[in-house]
Amino acid sequence: MSVAIQDYAREIYKLSSGGGRVTTSAVAERMGVAPSSATAMLKKLAAVGLAEHEPYRGVVLTKSGERIAIEVIRHHRLLEQYLAETLGLPIHAVHDEADRLEHALSEELEARIDESLGFPKHDPHGDPIPDADLYLEPSTFRSLDELEPGEEATIRRVPDGDSSLLRYLVSVELVPGQTVALKRAGPLGEPLTVLAGATELAVSRELAARIEVGAAE
Repeated sequence: MSVAIQDYAREIYKLSSGGGRVTTSAVAERMGVAPSSATAMLKKLAAVGLAEHEPYRGVVLTKSGERIAIEVIRHHRLLEQYLAETLGLPIHAVHDEADRLEHALSEELEARIDESLGFPKHDPHGDPIPDADLYLEPSTFRSLDELEPGEEATIRRVPDGDSSLLRYLVSVELVPGQTVALKRAGPLGEPLTVLAGATELAVSRELAARIEVGAAE
């Protein structure tokens, strides 16, 4: 199975949130290629039984395609956790390193890493790690912008693909495990005022919508 096919399957799975059709244009944008290139690759996925692709109706993964996608996601997130916990890489650096290693990880080494880490449920960004049976637990968290003024919560998940954004989130302590409180929510479009630890921050609604929170600890 080529690296490109695995990458496409993973991104289609993410775009579909685990089910449903995805447009060719959405796939092309996510992969950073022209729509014609995306169409050609989607036809390849369909030819090997990993997807169903119809012109103007987009693409949906088959069960086999979903398993390929979840397996790659498992490799990636286990590697991220290993790099952070065992090697001490900062949260903003693990994503790109895991991208380089995920396709070379054998099933035996995957199992050893999983066991050595104590079978972790989440990676450093708070993303769920599929288990050995490729079960991926759905998120039950809310986004930060859904809090009511005065409500406290604990950050559980942050975006993982932008190293510059992650550096910023670390610098202001908006990271998994941090307790936050929404102090003020102005009119639609205005930033939220959030208390993170002892620091008061202005957080755009766009960013707040990408940060997931759970019950305060």
